[in-house]
Amino acid sequence: MIIKVLVENTSVSKKYGCEHGLSLYIGTKNKKILFDVGASELFYKNAKKLDIRIEDIDYLIISHGHYDHGGGLRKFFIENKTAEVFIHKIAFKKYYALRQDYEKEYIGLDEKLKNNRQIIYTSDRFFIDKGIQIFSNVKQKKPLPLANSGLLEEKNDALADDLFMHEQNLIIEEDGKSVLFTGCAHNGIENILEHFYILKGRMPDYVIGGFHLSRSSGLTERDQVIDKIGNYLLGTGAKYYTCHCTGVEAYNRLKSVMGHYIDYLPTGTVFEV
Repeated sequence: MIIKVLVENTSVSKKYGCEHGLSLYIGTKNKKILFDVGASELFYKNAKKLDIRIEDIDYLIISHGHYDHGGGLRKFFIENKTAEVFIHKIAFKKYYALRQDYEKEYIGLDEKLKNNRQIIYTSDRFFIDKGIQIFSNVKQKKPLPLANSGLLEEKNDALADDLFMHEQNLIIEEDGKSVLFTGCAHNGIENILEHFYILKGRMPDYVIGGFHLSRSSGLTERDQVIDKIGNYLLGTGAKYYTCHCTGVEAYNRLKSVMGHYIDYLPTGTVFEV
């Protein structure tokens, strides 16, 4: 299985543009998959540089209803007319973020796209193909990320804390390896891993994605919490590749706890698992 990072907050070089967002290309033996499409058309530009033809993608999974993961959706539909696109059934609700001046900013998806014929709406556990499934409905038993604060959803014509019921995670199993992909882990990376264990009876071999330990506003999880999470992750025995909303500062803290069991993924990274 080959992974290519099309969009992330940082970049391996000036050759690749970067933005606050996430898009991963996943090549299995039989399928070409995208996990999220970043905040803009940048995923498409970087895909060309990484020798990926967006028109050949078989499946697109949108991890949740925020613009930094689904902002490139319109461009994807322009370039690809055949892929099945898997989005949670409430991902097109209205989602907002409270900024430092307490003004609300819309951070959701483009509602004009919600009736596109390529979209397949999902909930709970959804099987896409042999060895490929997605899951949501994660039980929030352990504390949620501090960086969730100020993230809101529209409910009954008012704003309430976002419960992140629209967030889904991807599992791909191939050659005896199980790989878990997370978009932002708003439900808490520990909770997501516990849910994975309930579904599969084991922990994954690899975990790839964001852990939402920071916000673009500068809000970062407390050191002692990051240390606790790092020790939990270390105890799963999995190899972790993180990026985007984990934040470089939080990643460095995790790295000090986890050593070679965790690495960072800038835009332009290519690797195999």
